[in-house]
Amino acid sequence: MKRILKWIFRIVLVLFILAFLFVFVAYWRSTNDCDRLTAAQGNSMKAIVYCDYGLPNLKLADIAKPTPTDDQILVRVRAASVNPLDWHFIEGGMVEAVGKNVTQFKPGDEVFGGRDGAFAEYVCPRADRAVTLKPANITFEQAASVNIAGITALQAVRDKGKVQAGQKVLINGASGGVGTFAVQIAKLFGADVTGVCSTRNLEMVRSLGADHVIDYTKEDFAKGDQRYDVILDNVPNHSLSECRRVLTPQGKYVMIGGGGPNDNRWIGPFGRLIQALVISPFVSQKMGMMMAELKKSDLAILGDMMQSGKVKPVIDRTYKLSDVPAAIAYLEEGHARGKVIITVE
Repeated sequence: MKRILKWIFRIVLVLFILAFLFVFVAYWRSTNDCDRLTAAQGNSMKAIVYCDYGLPNLKLADIAKPTPTDDQILVRVRAASVNPLDWHFIEGGMVEAVGKNVTQFKPGDEVFGGRDGAFAEYVCPRADRAVTLKPANITFEQAASVNIAGITALQAVRDKGKVQAGQKVLINGASGGVGTFAVQIAKLFGADVTGVCSTRNLEMVRSLGADHVIDYTKEDFAKGDQRYDVILDNVPNHSLSECRRVLTPQGKYVMIGGGGPNDNRWIGPFGRLIQALVISPFVSQKMGMMMAELKKSDLAILGDMMQSGKVKPVIDRTYKLSDVPAAIAYLEEGHARGKVIITVE
């Protein structure tokens, strides 16, 4: 017992240090130096710049157009998605130039993938890691929705949940960006899927392939008689003990991304993660949290799923580049159906 307590203490300490470093880095990167950032010389482009903490400090400005290094490609951004994890990480676009070491892409190729700073007319991702070719029958807006939401859903179903055919899977928050992908992917894996969402989203979630839907405004899944092999929790609004009650004895609980609205304000999702780590050694059920990892191979898998029509992105709203603050504010309300997309003309 003494060794277990020491192990738990070390985990808690590491998590607190990581949380502190995250806040410190965010503050340190807020240079409040917009004058220098926007003093573009030579070729310039439109981009959303972030010079200080807070939504009101996002500004559309002219900044220097990036130049690709030997291993990068210059992509003309056509669409980018808004995500709770990283507000400007994803893009679908067209290759405009390639570095001298790049052989897999050429100017004119349509691509999609991940890169920070994608709320801009151009970005320079690494060719070997962050992007792949966009299927011709997928729009740039659809392609932009894939990472982080699609990759999170794929890795949650396949890697963390290890979903098998015939298993019962509950997806809490089935109408959101990750949830809409997770419903479809879990069905592809042969699962019996239950989606939890609000009244207005019931038919939409059912149309994605959910076998059962629960209206959380009328029914609490945690108080039902059904038991699930896997719970994918996009909106952790139930305690871990409540979720464990509806898990099978060997079931898996996967918290995706951040914490719930009632989690500790200082440590946020780390509080729930700490609980899961403390509980896990003493129960047969597996409890944990996941964050997506950008993998080119998974981008390709999702591209194939969309090209074949097996997975279809759900896009709630599109905004212009100049309306990024409004797009983020809408997403923060927590009622988006599928993805919120930024289009770049």
